[in-house]
Amino acid sequence: MDETLIKRLESAVTRLEALSTGIHHSSSASDASDAASDPSVVAFVDLIDQYVSRLSKAADIIGGQVLDVTNRVKEAFSVQKELLIKLKQTQKPDPAGLAEFLKPLNEVIMKASSLTEGRRSDFFNHLKAAVDSLSALAWIAFTGKDCGMSMPIAHVEESWQMAEFYSNKVLVEYRNKDPNHVEWVKALKELYLPGLRDYVKSFHPLGPVWSQTGKVFAPSKVNASAAPAAPSAPPPPPASLFSSESSQASSSKPKVGMSAVFQEIGTGNVTAGLRKVTDDMKTKNRADRSGVVGNSVKESQAAPRAFSKVGPPKLELQMGRKWVVENQIDQKSLVIEDCDSKQSVYVYGCKNSVLQIQGKVNNITIDNCKKTGVVFKDVVAAFEVVNSNGVEVQCQGSAPTISVDNTSGCQIYLSKDSLETSISTAKSSEINVLVPNVESDGDWVEHSLPQQYIHLFKEGRFETTPASHSGG
Repeated sequence: MDETLIKRLESAVTRLEALSTGIHHSSSASDASDAASDPSVVAFVDLIDQYVSRLSKAADIIGGQVLDVTNRVKEAFSVQKELLIKLKQTQKPDPAGLAEFLKPLNEVIMKASSLTEGRRSDFFNHLKAAVDSLSALAWIAFTGKDCGMSMPIAHVEESWQMAEFYSNKVLVEYRNKDPNHVEWVKALKELYLPGLRDYVKSFHPLGPVWSQTGKVFAPSKVNASAAPAAPSAPPPPPASLFSSESSQASSSKPKVGMSAVFQEIGTGNVTAGLRKVTDDMKTKNRADRSGVVGNSVKESQAAPRAFSKVGPPKLELQMGRKWVVENQIDQKSLVIEDCDSKQSVYVYGCKNSVLQIQGKVNNITIDNCKKTGVVFKDVVAAFEVVNSNGVEVQCQGSAPTISVDNTSGCQIYLSKDSLETSISTAKSSEINVLVPNVESDGDWVEHSLPQQYIHLFKEGRFETTPASHSGG
């Protein structure tokens, strides 16, 4: 009799446990369903349907790398939707828990950022605009006024300002060439302004709204032990959520020696020593190559050919449209003479060298160069310096736009004809512009461009003014 009773009790306990487990699973599914139907989540899904869909449609037409990076943007917004659902089921985590919570978003942003690495592509500005814009999604990491971040609405706006530096370049390049690229840029901007900004303003103006009674989110012991040491307090989410690339580790002001070379070029004393592009280098006169003009002529004995670790030096015209100057080391007498306004010049990976461009070209880009000088006459579109250190630029004619991005140590010499040039800078330091002295012929007046700004809150908005700098 006792054994029978025990068996009945065990059977009853088993049924109760099964029933309890079923209720638990049903409750979890119900919680997830309730979170997905929360107005804030529904509104975010609407944002994706309206704005991300428009961006994807434009990218489908363009294809290639633009479509690839747009798919990463689409994926990042989808990941943030899932995080918003989890928010409704989770209590506010501690810093370590927050980093683990945001890990899926961090991973997709890192994946998008990898598309901008390596040699600069023809769609570099598209890639950078899209990747930099993703930092706006880090608004979800805001934990309070002392967390080191701007308020969520301001963070979205500031993040787009960083991305707009590159989206504007796309507009300038394609405004009169291809309306599909213009539509893509407009769709990208509207995704954040007004899209994401208005969403955050409506549902999370003071930061993400965590559950008061939900589960406690904490990183697993394995992840916690394997993770690198957290940054000093207050610890925000992983750094890649805020910046797609690291800034230059050091800065070096251009040396006097290179300035002396510039001065010689300005007076015309070294023109005779420059290595010119001769007739046998031109495509029309080359029997062995069609579309690429190589640097196969004999080199100057005074400046022996030097090879970079990343590849051989180049100075060639590709497909009749793009001059490529790569991996030139300690070459002070480079020159491009026979060029026209439809061609571009791309200078990459050069060090301690000077290039002179003697004709009008469409645009010039200096990328990943150190202690390099470029002297040019006229550009139709823009002169750009990116990811460089210790660069000197001299404009002898005119240039509508000069832009400097992620560069430390850049000296820009302007002629009297180029004083109306628009100069834009981003993530750069030690930018000095030298202009002719109207009172003393041959002298220069140096002006330091501000790299620090003052922000004051007035009448419901922030007013930004540069910190005082004076030229001299």
